[in-house]
Amino acid sequence: MSLLRIFPHKTLNSLSILTVTNRFLTTQNPYLKPISGNPTSAHYDELVNIAGRSRDFETLIHLLNKRFKDGCFNTANTFKFITDDHNSLSILDDLSQSLARLNRGFARKSAYDSLIARLCKLNLFDESLRVVEAMARSHGGLNACTFHPILNSLTKKKNIDEAWRVIDLMRSLNVSPDVTAYNYFLMAECTLGNITTAAEILVKMEEEGMRADTRTYDALVVGACAVGKVRGALVLLSRMVDDGVPVLFSTHAYVINALLKCGYYAQAVKFVMCYSGIDTLLETESFGVLANRLIKLNRFEEAKLVLNEMTKRGLAMGDKLKDFYDLNVKNVFTAHPRPKRK
Repeated sequence: MSLLRIFPHKTLNSLSILTVTNRFLTTQNPYLKPISGNPTSAHYDELVNIAGRSRDFETLIHLLNKRFKDGCFNTANTFKFITDDHNSLSILDDLSQSLARLNRGFARKSAYDSLIARLCKLNLFDESLRVVEAMARSHGGLNACTFHPILNSLTKKKNIDEAWRVIDLMRSLNVSPDVTAYNYFLMAECTLGNITTAAEILVKMEEEGMRADTRTYDALVVGACAVGKVRGALVLLSRMVDDGVPVLFSTHAYVINALLKCGYYAQAVKFVMCYSGIDTLLETESFGVLANRLIKLNRFEEAKLVLNEMTKRGLAMGDKLKDFYDLNVKNVFTAHPRPKRK
């Protein structure tokens, strides 16, 4: 990746909108709600984006400092004025330098992190790394979390080699990768079925004193399912329970889909039943995923069994499942009630 791309410099507007912004503190505006005693992050985002589009960095710095003091943290919309067109990106260097003037601590770090996340959302990785370097120079609180959006985006796109180069950059800046950073690589490799590579990553994590978390196990279950090792996925789930590691909805969904893909319909039903009664939300999600998949596979008898069990347990159903239940399960049992025991 090139970190040396330079965009044409444009001078800032000579007219600051700081005085206009200050008016919003006390007076009504036909387009913006005033910042009252209970300001919101959304309204601060509006003002920051107005300042950003106007290239009024004095006002922007004022707002980013003040919003933190008011407890209005940055959001995914804070730097929405940055887009992937050339004119917008031409202000990036000036913006990065301006963020260095923010109050040291959380205000400055949060602003840099939010800008990097925005650039990653636009797939502007070179630009995000330029901001990383500016953040390092300004002592902006650079840490592993700063790199998470970059690593997440690159590994999802299967740009694994580029992602490893980002790890090298982290180390050169005295930032050590954390469990989350390695989990992105694990998920990418496991999704591709590269179990050997995933094992090497696990060894590296262990050597660096890291302990597997929920996302680590989630990735490993994906890998086991990807290569058809459903029994291995079940062993991993059992290990999670033994270690007291919370199980994600997605982890159960991977196992359910793997069992169904192998034609193990009864085993899939048994699997969901075995993990019921532990967490109502997980139970609802797992039963719902299984029922929907069974219906799509035309395995209606198994689907009826699952839906009937959901009703007994008082689990919520989506609209489509509810319609299927009313038509094929509820009405059937109503029309043909079971005979009473003598």
